[in-house]
Amino acid sequence: MSDAQVVVVGGGIAGLAAAAFLSGAAGGPARARVTVLEASGRVGGKLWGGEVGGVRVDLGAESVLARRPEAVELARAVGLGEELEPPTTAKAAIWTRGALRPLPGGQVMGVPGDLEALAASGVLTAEGLERARHERGTEVGADVAIGRYVADRLGQEVVDRLVEPLLGGVYAGRSDEISLRAAVPQLLPIAQGGGSLVEGVRELASRPQVVGTPVFQGLRGGLGTLPEAVAAACVKAGVDLLTDTPVDELRRTPEGWRVVAGGEVLRADAVVLAVPAPTAARLLRTDAPAAAVELDSVEYAGMALVTLAFRRADLAEPPSGSGFLVPPVDGRRIKASTFSSNKWGWLERSAPDAFLLRTSLGRYREDEALELPDEELVARSLADLAEAIGLTARPYDTFVSRFTAGLPQYPVGHLDRVARVRAAAEAVGALALCGAAYDGVGIPACIGSAAAAAAAIDKLLTPATGEGSTERTMGA
Repeated sequence: MSDAQVVVVGGGIAGLAAAAFLSGAAGGPARARVTVLEASGRVGGKLWGGEVGGVRVDLGAESVLARRPEAVELARAVGLGEELEPPTTAKAAIWTRGALRPLPGGQVMGVPGDLEALAASGVLTAEGLERARHERGTEVGADVAIGRYVADRLGQEVVDRLVEPLLGGVYAGRSDEISLRAAVPQLLPIAQGGGSLVEGVRELASRPQVVGTPVFQGLRGGLGTLPEAVAAACVKAGVDLLTDTPVDELRRTPEGWRVVAGGEVLRADAVVLAVPAPTAARLLRTDAPAAAVELDSVEYAGMALVTLAFRRADLAEPPSGSGFLVPPVDGRRIKASTFSSNKWGWLERSAPDAFLLRTSLGRYREDEALELPDEELVARSLADLAEAIGLTARPYDTFVSRFTAGLPQYPVGHLDRVARVRAAAEAVGALALCGAAYDGVGIPACIGSAAAAAAAIDKLLTPATGEGSTERTMGA
């Protein structure tokens, strides 16, 4: 192992993954001695597990996109391969126009590729469906807001009742501002090609997938077990993992970096910043002011998750399906609900006498929900659930998870901004950045950005004379 010392600032899944790749905890040789500094009292960030009603559940993110491999590979590398379990085949719905309606198949992030399935779902009005059948051409340059583009092509109702709830589940943002290039890059060539959007999405959605590969994966016991396992593997590999240790100052020195944290001064040959953009901006303001300015422009959406535990005996009839999404245009208080006991077989098996579900509240520029007391968020959730699915039972336990700056927004031009940030960081030297603010908000994307950051640091620390030393790949 190299004697180089790397400090990773941030103990979310991106920071933990970067530490695992550098320390050898995720497989392969150790590249450096690593210290992880986490400001809060726990690791994992938005991956967080706990008990509600005596049942172990996820209190944050609950699944990963399995067709992007980074998260699944990391889970296997830290010993969780046997715990991987996809969601059940229960179907999702959209609560719109006063009823629960099936989420139409053949769509990509709400953009339809099968107008017959869309018609059968009843999600759109007759007028909205007729407009979608008559596409209008529109020119697209290097980037465009996905909502504005789809509205021009297929009509505003497709955006309001399909694209908005799907994107809202990922970004909690507004589709008329979110970058197509950054958020749904697979649609950009279709948009730029000038042909039919519906036909392009149909072709995209019908491409063959690897047999036996689920679209999503979870973990028995909840996705919150992933950061716990990565952290344990890191500690076993010799990583110093410190919680309740916010970084107060970060300064470049002729020898490397000076890190002031928890009243102590640490010296590092290189630093990985795996923290939200505002924190990264604060730490880089002196030595990388150009990067700090760009990072200050990243905006976030806050959100709250309300987990409700019911006794099955108290339910007249358990809800069916995996849950539902709520378009903002319908003016409801919640933006989605997941019927966790239906969605995850491991949860139903572990607590057969309980029924767990959760709701989410809060969107970009609508953070007032985060300021309400827990009791009010529970009451709002129950009121909407009563109207949506006729739920009248009272939960025997509840838990509210709050993410004040939970999801970074990806407006048009986001990827150009990221390129400028990384160029400014590279100019400072011995510095890499990773996490949700850059290459994608999903867990595999965050782990992928961590792998890239670790590879960049490894290349910097590896003597160029070593055979093949600059061509090493970091990853699980």
